Amino acid sequence: MTTLFWNLEENATRRHLLAEALLQLPEEARGAVLAAADAAGVPDSHHHDLAEVNATIDALRASERAKADMRAVYRILAEAEAAAHGCSVEQTHFHEVGNGEALRNVLAICLAVEALSPDRVRATRVQTGEGTVVCAHGELAVPAPATAAIIARGIPVCERTLPGERCTPTSAAVILHFVDEFE
Repeated sequence: MTTLFWNLEENATRRHLLAEALLQLPEEARGAVLAAADAAGVPDSHHHDLAEVNATIDALRASERAKADMRAVYRILAEAEAAAHGCSVEQTHFHEVGNGEALRNVLAICLAVEALSPDRVRATRVQTGEGTVVCAHGELAVPAPATAAIIARGIPVCERTLPGERCTPTSAAVILHFVDEFE
């Protein structure tokens, strides 16, 4: 039985999730995952809403499983943004989470999980961080409202917090989508 384990006690950003997943793959598989993410054709442009993100995901040169996982992650993000802004999912507007880098990171995580093909995904409690973060909406308390909305759906957090934003809306959505069990 294969288990993917994410240690999120100090950092739970999407880059950290990707690094943790890649480390659990054989070295040659790591390179293949990163090459597949680069070759998938994620545009650098900004994607403003869920419909644009889904259209981009549908056009990627990636497996159907990875694209389905990406759509699920971005649906969670849209639901959190809708909750934070008091609007419908269709009216949500993505800022940082809709840029090309965020989409590429989510794709790479989804491809790494697919390559590992775990029976279970386990994680520690999540480090949210503390303080403030400057984003498109100005200066916000950490965790940001969208991150807090996702965490409220059942992600346990660390009691001790570290300075800075340690869990973003995107990484919280990835965690909620993939993790089966928290320690």
